Amino acid sequence: MAKERSLTAILEDYARDWAEEIVRHKWLLLLASSLLLISNFVGFYAGNYVDKVCSNAVSDLILDRLPATDLGLLFIYGYIAIISILFLYPLFFKIRELHIVISQFSLVFLIRSFFIILTHMKMPPEIIPVTWPTLISPIAFNNDLFFSGHVATAFLGFLLFKESKIKWFFLIASLLMGFTVLGMHQHYSIDVFAAFFITYGSYKIGHWFFSKIQR
Repeated sequence: MAKERSLTAILEDYARDWAEEIVRHKWLLLLASSLLLISNFVGFYAGNYVDKVCSNAVSDLILDRLPATDLGLLFIYGYIAIISILFLYPLFFKIRELHIVISQFSLVFLIRSFFIILTHMKMPPEIIPVTWPTLISPIAFNNDLFFSGHVATAFLGFLLFKESKIKWFFLIASLLMGFTVLGMHQHYSIDVFAAFFITYGSYKIGHWFFSKIQR
């Protein structure tokens, strides 16, 4: 009977395979990281722009009938957890897909930046304010409404990992985030519902475009 491999040997093999995948995809990872950096710059300036030029708050069929509820912990730390898992899961378990995750995430938020520049609605009047952690507060804006980044990030995870069981976590998280941002009046209902459709469209565009680059 063959001797079972030690945990140390298994971890060493895992680390070696992980490093080889990083080297194999280094240029794709560099390209994806560059796109992520660009999307952050564009998002920063788009958020500042809409905070300066936002016009008026509007009525909303759902928000007008939904009392504002403080779900701040879920809004902040639930979202941080979703983003963390979105990147940490491929980093440790699907390293060959990490560049795809980074690229798709960046594309969604580039598209979001474009949309929020076009739509200048002011935040709902009964919004529950939140205080983001110090590292995040410089890139957190009040009127970057259309479409919801909370919902888009979670739903993107569902689309990216639809072959893995973790997809159910992201699907449930997308619905939970939708309920959270509506409950806190942080978004209009159209911001939430549109996020699912636009994220799906962005995912399909990204899948076509990035697969050509990878080949």
